[in-house]
Amino acid sequence: MNTMTIDELLKRYVMGERDFSRLDLHAAYLSKVDLVDANLQGVDLAGANLVGANLRGANLRGANLSRVDLSMANLGQANLAEAVLTNATLSGADFSDADLNGAVLDGALLKLANLNNANLCNARLRKADLHGANLYNANLRRSWLTHTDLIGAILSGADLSGADFSGAVLVRANLYRTTLSATDFTGANLMGANLQGVDLQGVDLRRAVMPDGTIHL
Repeated sequence: MNTMTIDELLKRYVMGERDFSRLDLHAAYLSKVDLVDANLQGVDLAGANLVGANLRGANLRGANLSRVDLSMANLGQANLAEAVLTNATLSGADFSDADLNGAVLDGALLKLANLNNANLCNARLRKADLHGANLYNANLRRSWLTHTDLIGAILSGADLSGADFSGAVLVRANLYRTTLSATDFTGANLMGANLQGVDLQGVDLRRAVMPDGTIHL
């Protein structure tokens, strides 16, 4: 893994360079930095401060972003496939149209994050906080959201086929016209959730709290 100072990186970026792959930038201070369309594939940004950073369209595939602070950052259309964001702070961040296929977001804080139309296929979001997050039209096929906080989250139009929501809290969540083929909601709390236009056939709802407060047997 290569090393480079923050000043040098930013100087090279301003000069037109975009390839900063496999750099060691762990614990770096990059708050409000502008790295649109930068190639940051495989970089180590563990514990870095990227609050309010603009990384729109950046390539962060396979990057180590564990414990990073990306609050209010712009990652729209970014490539975060197979990136590690364990215990990351992503509150209010914009991931619209981003590719998070196979990404690991276990324990991540995504409160009020925008994941509109994001690809989260095969992603791990176990025990993550997605309170009030926007997942409209997102692809969550075969993703893991066990014991995840999705209170008031918007999931309308999302594809949840084969996803695991066992033990998740979806109180007042909007699941209008979501695709739920072979989805697992075992022990999930769906109190007050909007399930209009949803086909529950083949969905595992054992011990789940239904929108009306009854427990599914």
